[in-house]
Amino acid sequence: MTTDAGEMSLTVDELAARAGVTVRTVRFYGSKGLLPPPVIGPRRVGRYGARHLARLALIEELQRQGMTLAAIERYLGQLPSDLSAYDLAIHRAVVASWAPDSVETLSRAELDRRAGRVLADEELERLAAAGVLVTGDAGDTEGTGGAEDGFRVDTGLLRLGLELLDVPLSQGTVLAAREVLMEHSRAAARELARLFRGEVAERDTRDVRDLSAHIHPLVVQALLTTFQRSLREELSELLSGEGPSGG
Repeated sequence: MTTDAGEMSLTVDELAARAGVTVRTVRFYGSKGLLPPPVIGPRRVGRYGARHLARLALIEELQRQGMTLAAIERYLGQLPSDLSAYDLAIHRAVVASWAPDSVETLSRAELDRRAGRVLADEELERLAAAGVLVTGDAGDTEGTGGAEDGFRVDTGLLRLGLELLDVPLSQGTVLAAREVLMEHSRAAARELARLFRGEVAERDTRDVRDLSAHIHPLVVQALLTTFQRSLREELSELLSGEGPSGG
């Protein structure tokens, strides 16, 4: 649920459902200091917000990378305590980029469970259009329809796709934004590959693999950081009424 001001306000049960974990897990993370304490509301009920949800998503991603609880504690302990949900999502994206693509086949019930709510057919269509999921039936070009084989879900994109469902943007705008990001990210990847080609030409296969393992997370983090800064500047100009830069 949200407050009148639009700020996410969840009970521990709602938070656990949205994050796809148990209430016991949420409380355990809180006791270990991995989650900040909730805001105590009326009747002494703890309320959780977007930062808690984003932090749980980051913890989940770190676990998927094989990090122990102690390593996760150290990682989170190095982060500023006042990071926003958006900043935490950036960190999660960087961590997720370390691993190969992950695609799972989920039933409708499991997809709803991970979403924390029952997804409407229209929401499934938006997720399919954004490339987050397709049905298990490859012949279903719409990507929805409740195929008996379930949904093939890009788990790296699922949480982002679910968050986009709550953003007041038209599906056309979301799809256009996706095309812009894909076009420019591919162009950047091609240019970076061209720059690195000379470096790897004289190395053996093992050296190339080691170099790639080091370069990949560094380049992704650099791209995310520079893009985050550029987007913040562009949005600031837009919101101040100055219009897009260079226009």
